Amino acid sequence: MVVLAKVQSSNTQIATSLPEGIVALFVGATNGIGEATLKQFAKHTKRPRVYFVGRSQDAGQRIAAECRALNPDGEYIFIAADISLLNRVDDVCHEIKSKESSVNLLFLSPGISAIHQETSEGLRKITSLLYYSRIRFILNLLPLLQHATGLRRVISVGAGGSEGPIDTADFEGRMAPAAFFRGHITSMTTLTLETLAKQVPAVSFINGHPGPVKTGLMREADNIRMWIVWLVLLLFHRWVCVPLTESGDRHLFLTTSAKYPARQGDDGVPMPEGVSVARGVDGKAGSGVYSVKWDGESADNVIEILDLLREKGVREIVWRYTESQFKRITGVVSQ
Repeated sequence: MVVLAKVQSSNTQIATSLPEGIVALFVGATNGIGEATLKQFAKHTKRPRVYFVGRSQDAGQRIAAECRALNPDGEYIFIAADISLLNRVDDVCHEIKSKESSVNLLFLSPGISAIHQETSEGLRKITSLLYYSRIRFILNLLPLLQHATGLRRVISVGAGGSEGPIDTADFEGRMAPAAFFRGHITSMTTLTLETLAKQVPAVSFINGHPGPVKTGLMREADNIRMWIVWLVLLLFHRWVCVPLTESGDRHLFLTTSAKYPARQGDDGVPMPEGVSVARGVDGKAGSGVYSVKWDGESADNVIEILDLLREKGVREIVWRYTESQFKRITGVVSQ
């Protein structure tokens, strides 16, 4: 476990360890973990330029004002968008590409607790938010990440450490029970991050798990299982949940610490004493793609699971299917 004191100590060094003017994109940042991490990022970085995406214009305006209060030297640009739609993801990426030549950080935390909704593009909404839209953002913005100097990092907030079997006959997970779907979608994400990391080995990729955190996500639940989870969190959150402020601290550490380097290295904040380089999902330290538990340590239990999937060629099958969906919906594999 990376103890919280060391996480916080590392975060206080960001302004002096990383260059000013870092460009970041936070997707799903008008609530919960995304909002908490965005505010910590604004507080600790020097002259950041931050784009953040969410559905609520009112929330976006409020958060931008709060970030300016934390750090008046930064820029905070809100983009209102329903990014469960891949064509809307492309619009957001086009807007950012028109303004920026590089991006240092991509932080992805959109989600939904409703499991029965479908998008107008023919995807299950929860699968789109947890997988397709995130991968679309990464793929579209890979050139800008590659052109960045210093920090180059992608964080997907999901269920790192819960990787499991993948049903290649049901990529959308429409028929999967909730317990299977969690491992299915997490493995799809981790294996696809590996595919993308091969294209840009100078970028670090993290599939992280925040642990139980009480956010507003559960308000959208449309099924008994999620209502039960929401009730448990409501009643017992002070005993079972990671506090939202701590989650923000820990996710800022993921985005900036040298503990999680790209395969070809990047310029993260030097590690505190006693903290070592994380082991990647291939079992090798510092290999560039990480499945990380809530406490900041690598989920070593997933290495064997992912090895079996790779041996069966599932990584390539997942990527081909993902490309086919992108082309079906948008007409092109990437923007």
